[in-house]
Amino acid sequence: MRIIRAADCRTMPWKNGGGTTTEIVVWPGGASLSDFDWRVSMAQVGADGPFSSFPGLDRTLCVLTGAGIRLAFGDGEAVALDHTSPPFAFAADRAVDGLLIDGPIVDLNVMSRRGAWTHSVERLVGPGEHRIAGEAVLLLVAPEGGWTIDEATLSAGDSALIQGPAEMTCVSDDGGHALYVIRLAPQR
Repeated sequence: MRIIRAADCRTMPWKNGGGTTTEIVVWPGGASLSDFDWRVSMAQVGADGPFSSFPGLDRTLCVLTGAGIRLAFGDGEAVALDHTSPPFAFAADRAVDGLLIDGPIVDLNVMSRRGAWTHSVERLVGPGEHRIAGEAVLLLVAPEGGWTIDEATLSAGDSALIQGPAEMTCVSDDGGHALYVIRLAPQR
């Protein structure tokens, strides 16, 4: 298990220049925005605007802080998300505008290359112990901290990366903070 501290993550402009994102991890390491297999980041969204298009990728979005965002897709579909919404998956090359509901938000973005990798995102909240298993890559993101993974404590914005089959015990310090469980697997 490798702990990724929030202070060690790099912040960069969005692909379309409309805001900034903090990259938690990218695979392969050092890959650019056009050639990664998968990527996990937290975006700071301060204004309405179009999402960057990522051809050939699938995306899952989760609102971490703020009142929420309304996604207006080019085909007419609209979805409103807030911090209580389940993770929302869609094609990252689908035209979509983000409309803030009431001020800035921070969101979690998980993207994987279609046909090469798959991903799933689960949000855990609640006191006590949680058992988590993963087969290929498991990333645990604690936006507000408050979690202990086996014996490692995650502070606000920290993550734990586990590669290979694993089973972990995650304990919430107070039950009020979310832990995002991201499973990534290569397609065979």
